[in-house]
Amino acid sequence: MNSVTQTSPLKTTRSLAGKVALVTGSTSGIGLAVLEKLAAEGADVVMNGFGDPGSIEAIRSGLEQRYSVRVRYDGADMSKPEEIEAMVEAARRALGALDILVNNAGIQHVEPIERFPVEKWNAILAINLSAAFHTIRASLAGMKARGWGRIVNIASAHALIGSPFKSAYVAAKHGVLGLTKVAALEGAEHGVTANAICPGYVWTPLVEKQIEEQAAAHKIGKDQVVREVLLKNTPTRTFAEAGEIGALAAFLCGPHSGAITGTALPVDGGWTAH
Repeated sequence: MNSVTQTSPLKTTRSLAGKVALVTGSTSGIGLAVLEKLAAEGADVVMNGFGDPGSIEAIRSGLEQRYSVRVRYDGADMSKPEEIEAMVEAARRALGALDILVNNAGIQHVEPIERFPVEKWNAILAINLSAAFHTIRASLAGMKARGWGRIVNIASAHALIGSPFKSAYVAAKHGVLGLTKVAALEGAEHGVTANAICPGYVWTPLVEKQIEEQAAAHKIGKDQVVREVLLKNTPTRTFAEAGEIGALAAFLCGPHSGAITGTALPVDGGWTAH
């Protein structure tokens, strides 16, 4: 009688086994959803961002145990180029390479242009745009040398359209899309793709907090804030889920996406279809 050896699905079906990924701003929200999807597909991952050390360690160790991959945490400040470069080098030393880069770190400030604080403008451009340049700059040569790489920039619907009072954010996200196109062109003959995911409003703890703040500021109910403020221009009238962004990022990083490069992919409930 022939015996059949059963193997774990984790070891046989994961599309990113043997790859190493860095996801910036990945201790919560969209970034954490992306990190988890990449780990679920077998990639060793580097988590980056701020937060409570105990909570971060619980996430890190939980991902390792759940998906049988290596998970590192690096608290590099994404506004500091020298820390970004050191993070990329540390990932290489610890995990052997850097195959996948997902730029997700970002901050926001909302205020009319004439009152917009200069320090907020500088901080938003540093973290939302310049940080992506610095990570790509530190990673691209290695990807080219190995003949394979995936760069995914989490941009925004605001990489494609504008909104009042978000001058720095809109400028930065438009810049991220331009940077994505240049990286795609430079990597095209070396097996390296670069794409931008452009979410609309995504249900995260940050958005939940924003709803509460706007309800208090406008003295209206939370449902009214969602309907008349946040999702006013979203035809589906629904938030995207962080897991949807993670799943799309994982596909773009996988083996069946080699012809997709230089694109902006909205996940916005039809907002930019207007």
